[in-house]
Formats: sequence, C-alpha cells, structure tokens
Amino acid sequence: MIAIIDYGAGNIKSLQFALTRQNLDSQLTADPETIRKSDAVILPGVGAFKDAMDSLNSLGLTTVIKEAAKTGKPILGICLGMQLFYDTSEEDGRWQGLGLLEGKVGRISNTVKVPHMGWNTLRQHAPSPLLEDITDNTYVYFVHSYAVKDYQEETLISSTEYGGIVPAIVQKDNIIGMQFHPEKSGSAGLKLLQNFRRMIS
Repeated sequence: MIAIIDYGAGNIKSLQFALTRQNLDSQLTADPETIRKSDAVILPGVGAFKDAMDSLNSLGLTTVIKEAAKTGKPILGICLGMQLFYDTSEEDGRWQGLGLLEGKVGRISNTVKVPHMGWNTLRQHAPSPLLEDITDNTYVYFVHSYAVKDYQEETLISSTEYGGIVPAIVQKDNIIGMQFHPEKSGSAGLKLLQNFRRMIS
C-alpha cells in the first residue's frame, strides 16, 4: 500500500485515481501509523512552502517522513512535495524544509512567465529505473512558480528548460522528486508512476 500524505495540500484525488489505474493500492492519510506500515510514501503538494511545512509539523508528520526515509522506504515528492525535501526555500521568506536532500528552492527567473504552467520536455541526465521506456524530450505537465536552485549534481536525473535549468526529476537512493505532475502528464506520467511502483519491494 502507498500512503499519500494528506495534509490539506490541494486536490489530490486525481493522483489517487492515477495510481488506481495502475492497479496500485493507495490510501490518503495523515495517520502516522498508517504511514509507518505503508510500502511507499507519496508527498504531494500544491500551495506555499511555509504553509505546507506548518501543516506537516502541526500534524506530527515531519518526524514520520524522516523516519520512513531512513528505513529505505521509497518516498516520492510531487511538485511542492519535491521542494519540501530540500533544506530551505526562499518562497516569501526563508523557511526550513525536511532536509532529505541538500539544496534550496528559489523563484523561477523573471525572464520567463511565472508561474511555469503547461507542458514541457524532459532532458535526461543520468540513468535510472524511473526512466525506463521514457524517451528524451518526453512532455510532462508543470505548474509552479518556484524550483530547486541549488542541488547535488549527482541527484539530477532529468531536467527541463524554463528560464534556465529546472530540476524535473531528482533521486538520491529511495528519495525521489518530480517537479511536474505525473498524474496530469498523460501516458508518460502513468509510465513514471509504474516505474516508481517497481522500486517498491
């Protein structure tokens, strides 16, 4: 079972529906024990970084997520969920993230229209089981105003170009982030979710 962490971060029913289409059992939950007993965790996210961290902290989920990461359980962060994995964000201030990945989040360059909303292509940087049957320049769907700015180069699996390089998929062992929405990215997004499934023992 995949635990989708439900901390009030927007409508995540479409994500659960996409998982169901792939015959993946999932549960929307904010219950620490359910998360601990799950086979994998997805941290979705829509909205502001600080609000999301405040919600996770108030629900007592920050520690649970960090515990799950240490066990080697696959953890997928989507959109804001990916950004929450990093040390800090400069969204309307400077805020502490989960610190599962080294780096920081900053605003997309003003040389392009913000938010970045719509379809954009993936450029592959490193081999990963996540990219099985995903070709270079595959289109996926983005909606975000902030992006990861500083990161460990070896964690960059795929990027897109929007006012500079934007990390699109990152991975460090069992910690995986997707800046785009796989559940809104058609057949490519469903394939990425299938590939994530294969990482679950």
